[in-house]
Order: sequence, then structure tokens, then C-alpha cells
Amino acid sequence: MEMHRTGRTVSLCGDVGVLSWGSIGGRLEGQGPLGRYFDEIETDSFCGQSSWEKAESVFQQRSLHHALERGGMRPEELDLVLAGDLLNQCAASNFALRNQPFSVGGLYAACATMGEGLALAAMLLQSGAARRAAVMTSSHYCTAERQYRMPLPYGSQRCPTAQWTATASGCCVLGRGGDGPYLTHVTMGRVVDMGVNDACNMGGAMAPAAIDTLETLFRDTHTMPQDYDLIVTGDLGAVGHSAVKELMTRDGFPMDDRYTDCGLLLFDRERQDMHAGGSGAGCSASVLCAYLLPGLKSRRWKRMIFAPTGALQSPTTVFQKETMPAVCHAVVLSAER
Repeated sequence: MEMHRTGRTVSLCGDVGVLSWGSIGGRLEGQGPLGRYFDEIETDSFCGQSSWEKAESVFQQRSLHHALERGGMRPEELDLVLAGDLLNQCAASNFALRNQPFSVGGLYAACATMGEGLALAAMLLQSGAARRAAVMTSSHYCTAERQYRMPLPYGSQRCPTAQWTATASGCCVLGRGGDGPYLTHVTMGRVVDMGVNDACNMGGAMAPAAIDTLETLFRDTHTMPQDYDLIVTGDLGAVGHSAVKELMTRDGFPMDDRYTDCGLLLFDRERQDMHAGGSGAGCSASVLCAYLLPGLKSRRWKRMIFAPTGALQSPTTVFQKETMPAVCHAVVLSAER
């Protein structure tokens, strides 16, 4: 199947669409503004398991189950699942998908993993290399805190720029045909590093990557922010969202109220005391699958940019006081073919 590339943006010339989706959130996600949109809210952070890491794998299994059930599909009907999370070696995803009948591709782009998965799956489907592919990511507040920051019992104080890792998972199944939403364009991001090395300011570290990818998409497609009903980054939170809005306006791409961020949508920052907002690979994925895709399906929005961002640090690089490279992968979603 034919694809056209302009600069770093690939235009999909077929009918690659989202066939179904599923989402699950934790207790705090259920108490947030989008709580009623989730397929399932799990109030037990352990999901009945013996560890938080096992619980995160269960979250992925359940979001996949909801996506397959919504689409009336069986696991055997998937050619491929692209999945990722924040744990070392993508442990949550690999353990969740053990002994399944489909092929599995593990991905890591931190909080941008859902964007990377959608972009890669769309191009694979357009090329004919796959017929149906699921894309899935997750995060868990407790597993992320244990791996990246302090043990939870330590009770360390969070700074104002810190974000709250979502306990959530989102999964969507892509295929040819269907009645949408459709993926029309893909812009894969570059790794951008502006020298930020404060692990508590991920929004500041990721904002330059979001600007780079969004401005590239606009230039490659000869569009402007006003050509879209909604532009959603994630997970920049309040700090990164403000920086993107200001700097892109300076660069000639004025961003008005149609621009928002998954880290701002998932939680009520004031009522839930979430400081700068939400983050985590499960944040943008769950917002997409619980809220954004149903909105496109119902024609609340007709055309949208989904551009999740990721801070590409590891526990080792954080402890070594390294800077935080970041990436943003963007896809354009349309309610109409």
C-alpha cells in the first residue's frame, strides 16, 4: 500500500482506523474529571496480586480484554501487539503478554510510548505487514516511585513541578476499514535534549521535544493549529503545557484553548493535590482510550493531534545526574476518512 513522506511526516493513504479500545484506571484516576469515562476503575493498587509490578501487568491484561470485547474480537485475531511501560526491560508488558497467540513487540519511549506504538502500527498496517494490531501501554504510581525515585514509606516531599504517575492502562486495536476514527498522518519525533537534569521537572524537559514535533507536523502538512479541533500533548503537565503554548505562539503557531495536555485532563490538580498534573505511560494512553477516541467517534471533535511526550531517563542516568533527553511522537486522528 502506498504511503507518502514529506519531511518527517508520513501521510497514510488508506483506511487505517481504530477498531476498538479499552481502558482501566486506579482509585485516584476514578476520582478525577475523567473517572466516568473509563471502562473499569480498580481501587486495589495490588489488583489482588503480591506486588505492584504484577498488578501493573494485570492492568494491561484488563485493558486489552476491554478492547477485544468492545470490538467483538478474540486474541487469535490479532497479528501483533505493540506494548510498553516504564519498568526496566518493559517487564509489565512482557509478563502481561506471556503465552499469547499473537506476536509481541516491546516498545520504550517512556510517556510517549502510546504515540510511538500508534505510529508504528499504522505504518505496518498501511504496508500490509499486519492486518490487525493492538497498541497498549501502562504505568503504576507505586512501581514508578519504587524504580525512579524514593521508596514510598520514605515519604519524601514533592516539589511544585513534580507530576503524579498515573495508575492506568489504555489499549486500542487498529485495522483496515471500519468506521473510524482514522489515522491520517504520523510524525515520528527526534530525541531532543536541552540540558534539563531535574527529574522532578519532566514537563520542562519534554516541552522542547513537543515543540519540535508539532512544528514539524504543521510545516510538513502545511497546516496550522487552527486546522484541528483539538491538540493534545502528554504528559507535560502545567509546566510543559505553558511552555509549549508560549514558545509555539512566539514561533508563529498560535495555540489557543484547543490545545490541552493529558496530564491536565486526567486529574483535578487542585482538588486532588496533583502539583503539576499527571504523567506516566498510562496517562496519555488511558486518556486517549477512555476520553479522546470516544469523543472522535461521537463527532465531538472531527480532527485531532495526539502527541504524547516522554522523558527518556533511566534510574541509572538519574543517579548519575545526567540530563533528560525527550521525545514526542504525533499522530493525526480524524473522525472521517
